[in-house]
Amino acid sequence: MRKTGKSRRVQEATSIGGDLMLAPMVAMMRLPLMAMDARSGQPWSTETARAVNEKTVAMAEGAFAAHMSFLQSVSRFWPEVFSGRTPSLFNGVAAERSIGAALKPASRAVKANFHRLSNKA
Repeated sequence: MRKTGKSRRVQEATSIGGDLMLAPMVAMMRLPLMAMDARSGQPWSTETARAVNEKTVAMAEGAFAAHMSFLQSVSRFWPEVFSGRTPSLFNGVAAERSIGAALKPASRAVKANFHRLSNKA
């Protein structure tokens, strides 16, 4: 049975949401590491630098993915109009796709951090 576009988007959103639910746990797992770093007197320890770097990269990737998603929706505007469909820019699908694209890098980073920090414990 083939999945429709809407059910695929719902499944993807559920997966992203599940991954992002790990964010508070990742923050709690990092606190003891960052507290040890603060006591060491070094301004940028490995874990602190990695945390800042991962967040910066995920933000940049998410912004780029969101823009590319909107660009794809813009490029589909006239074909959708000429085929008699409501353009995705008007019915909210473009915004939904863009938000999903923007959150995907953060979702991957949180999930990877959770697994990495779980293995350290």
